[in-house]
This record gives sequence, structure tokens and C-alpha cells, in this order.
Amino acid sequence: MRVHYLSHVPFEQLGAMEGWFQERDISIGHSLLFAGDALPTPADFDVLVVMGGPMGADDDDRFAWMGAEKVLIRESIAAGKKVLGICLGAQLIARVLGAPVTANPEKEIGWFPVYPSPAGKNDSIGKLFANAPAVLHWHGDCFAIPDGAVHLLESEGCRNQAFRYGDNVLALQFHLELEKGNAEALCDACPEDLTPGRWVEDRQALLGDPQRFTASKALLGRVLNVFLG
Repeated sequence: MRVHYLSHVPFEQLGAMEGWFQERDISIGHSLLFAGDALPTPADFDVLVVMGGPMGADDDDRFAWMGAEKVLIRESIAAGKKVLGICLGAQLIARVLGAPVTANPEKEIGWFPVYPSPAGKNDSIGKLFANAPAVLHWHGDCFAIPDGAVHLLESEGCRNQAFRYGDNVLALQFHLELEKGNAEALCDACPEDLTPGRWVEDRQALLGDPQRFTASKALLGRVLNVFLG
């Protein structure tokens, strides 16, 4: 299996996914879009992972690579490649599939539970969240569910947390992949996001419980096992 990931900013990397891939001898390629790396073609990989970032999913005019990235995502989905999107990556998938991405009524930053939607209760990935685990969120925007997709997960702060499109596309609004060091880098890069709000935790709450990162990593592994087999 060949994985290729798209990174939009230095502080949004594979995190815990990297170890999961390495343990299975899965080859890993990447395009650091912020550094001007070229995009691959769908023939170059079996799995495309689209990472997060602080930009918006409609910021094509601000970022020269975004239009071409959307074309790659669209072509990868059409070719039947596995496509996994996280936060901004999930929003980009939604846009490619024709759904809008808009500002969420409130920012959601911190550890908050997600739980299966009615459709998600019968889905193999949705079932993994039956006990409403607390996961790490960091977003101000939110995607709508594309036509033909299955709405999997929701939270109190943001109704649309995950969707599946066919068997080859999975979009997650939250961050199972962040290990503590990755979360520290995110806090350092975007401290202005940590303004008080109903669904915003402070830095200490975000980083203070290592067991949360351990549980998140384990849940990530279960999600990847189901999605990638």
C-alpha cells in the first residue's frame, strides 16, 4: 500500500498516523504544499490523506496550490482511491463533492465528545464512537454533508463531524492523529484561536491529560483498521 499525504502548514503533519503506517510497512510520500512541492497523480498512490490547516476551503485566490489540490482530490475519488480528510482536508473533500463550507456558529477547540448520528449508529466507523469519546477539535468552519454521503458523527458544538462517501472516502472534522507534541505545535502556531468561548478550552486543558492522547491514538488505529483494512 502506498500513502501520500498533503500538508498545508508545517505544524499539520501525519502525527500518530505515521507510526501506524510504518508498523505495516506502508510507503509514505508527501507534498508539503506550503513549501512548493508538486502534487502527485492518482497513479502514484493508493491512499490520499489530506491534512488540516488554518486556511478556508474556498481560499483558492490566496493559495495558488488549492485549486490544483481540489482537482487531485476529485480525480482520486473518481479513480476509487482511498481518500481521508482531516479538518481542512475534510472540508476540501466536501467542497469537491459539492457541499458548502461555512463558519460554524461557534469555534470548537478542545476535547469534546462526538457520537454517532442516526445513520452512523449502523455504520462500521460510526459504531466505533458508540461510547461518545472525547476527541480533540480545532476548527472554526464546518462542512455540510454532500449529497450521497452518509453523515456519521456529530457533537454538541458542531453537528457535522464526519461523513463517508462510498467505501473509499472518509472525512473527519476532528483530530485523532494529534499527539501531544503535535498539539503543542498547534497551540504555539495559533494562540489567537484560544479565545474564551463555550466550546474553547485553554492550553492547559488541551495539553494537560496525556491519557487523552493515548486514547485518541488507539481510536485512530481502530478507524484506520476499518477504513483501510
